[in-house]
Amino acid sequence: MKRALQWMGVLSLALLVGCAQQPPKDDSLYHALGERPGIQKIVEGMLLHIAKDDRIYKYFAKVDIVRVRDKLVDKFCVEAGGPCTYTGDTLEEAHKGMNLSRSDFNALVENLIDSMDDQHIPVSTQNRLIARLAPQRGEVIEK
Repeated sequence: MKRALQWMGVLSLALLVGCAQQPPKDDSLYHALGERPGIQKIVEGMLLHIAKDDRIYKYFAKVDIVRVRDKLVDKFCVEAGGPCTYTGDTLEEAHKGMNLSRSDFNALVENLIDSMDDQHIPVSTQNRLIARLAPQRGEVIEK
C-alpha cells in the first residue's frame, strides 16, 4: 500500500511538471478575430488598403497576391492561436533583398489597423494581435 501511494505521488508530480512545461493553448484571440473567415476578411481588407497606399503598394505590385493573402491568413491565424499551419517561407527569406524600412513596416501596420477598424474589431483585440506580430518586426525590416 505504501509503495502504491509513493507511485501515485511520483505520477502526480510528473503530470504536474508535464503540464507546467506545456501551457494551455490560448485561442481566445483567434475567436475574437472571427476565426479563419474573420482573419481572411482582415487580411483582404489590409491588402486593399495597401493597394491604395503610395508608401508601400510597390512592394506588392509584382507578387502573386492570392498566395500572399493565403500565407498571411495562415500566419495571422497561427499567431492568434488558431488551428492553422503556416507553410510559407520564413519572414526573413520572404523579405530578403527588399530592404524594408521601419516606416514601410509601420505603413503596413497602419493598413492592418485600418482593416480591423473596417471590420469593427475592438481596439483591445487589435492590440493583442499587434502585440503578437510586433516581435517579428526584426525579421522583416532592413533585410
